[in-house]
Amino acid sequence: MPKNKSEDQKLKQSKRISAKIDEDDVSLSPKKSKKAKKSKNSEKSAKKLKKTRRKHKTFKQAFRDSREKIWDRKRARLKLHRSFRRSYREDYQRGLSVPSLVVHANSTMRILLKNWRIFLPLALFIALLNITMVGLMSQDTYKTLQDTIDSDYEAALNGQLGRIAKSGLLLISTVATGGLSGNQTEIQQFCWIFLFSILWLVTIYLLRHLLAGNKPRFRDGLFNALGPLISSYVVLIVVAIHLIPLAIFIIFYSTAVATEFLSTPLYAFLFWVFGSLLIVLSCYLLPGSILALIAVSVPGMYPLPALHAATDLIQGRRIRFIIRLVFCAVYIAVLWVIIGMPLIWLDLVLKEHFEFLQSVPFISVVLQLLTTFSIMYAISYIYLFYRRMLDDEN
Repeated sequence: MPKNKSEDQKLKQSKRISAKIDEDDVSLSPKKSKKAKKSKNSEKSAKKLKKTRRKHKTFKQAFRDSREKIWDRKRARLKLHRSFRRSYREDYQRGLSVPSLVVHANSTMRILLKNWRIFLPLALFIALLNITMVGLMSQDTYKTLQDTIDSDYEAALNGQLGRIAKSGLLLISTVATGGLSGNQTEIQQFCWIFLFSILWLVTIYLLRHLLAGNKPRFRDGLFNALGPLISSYVVLIVVAIHLIPLAIFIIFYSTAVATEFLSTPLYAFLFWVFGSLLIVLSCYLLPGSILALIAVSVPGMYPLPALHAATDLIQGRRIRFIIRLVFCAVYIAVLWVIIGMPLIWLDLVLKEHFEFLQSVPFISVVLQLLTTFSIMYAISYIYLFYRRMLDDEN
């Protein structure tokens, strides 16, 4: 019996111990689950942080990446000169195989005349918009110039030679005195810039497709070429900034002439040294920005990449480009003399015999068309030179 009692007591104690262990396990099990949940949540949050760190970089990392990208772009650009280093001629000299000045000017005229069915409607359209939005030269202004020449050159205006001389003087005085535009308001100036941008983009669009072997129409150019209009305005702002040194020189020169500042030799010498530096600065900056107006007309091109590409393209070729621009101005002036003088002479003869033609603004319309064609020719001339630089092997 005692043995059985002792065994029963042992069994009871073991049952109590097991019950306590079970209670302890039950009480500890939710604590273990909470810790497991916390560990899982911490792992998930760590993964999320890693993902967010990958997506959202810190300021230092973003700054370093952007700085590396900027320096990579700068290294990729063409640099013919280095700061504080001697530039050797063989390093910055760039060859360019282009035709002569006369050949290039005649080839540009040949392209415009060959495709007159495209460019003539464009010139008429722009001239009509200019007449309606900006206005013609006043007939009274032209009559005043004519009376002035009659009163000043009475001895030289006898016979056929006199009419020819008078027509030449009328042409020169009309262009030199700004009779084509007159005193324009701010709205008229804005309209003129808008029409110039349309003429620029449409002409380049038509020439690009003609050189590619396509057969564009005037309608295609008018509706499809005006996409990069805002980008062109951004580049025009850069052109205006590059013209600031030249504008400063003009303002200082007019002030110096009005105040007789240039009468002293020393002051005149210092003024012209300072003025020549301003002119050289504008001449150095303008060729790249002018070519950027062409580069930005390419679909998908932004203003800053266009400016960088144009400045890289014009490096080592600025003097040639400026010489081409000067020759283009001379070529257009010769065209004005060849076309404008006979028409002014014809207007003088007809108005002497027919009085009812006195109020007809024939010369104003002719000069407006000549101005539009001259701008179109200059755009084509610059664009063809730009294409020759792109196609050059050097």
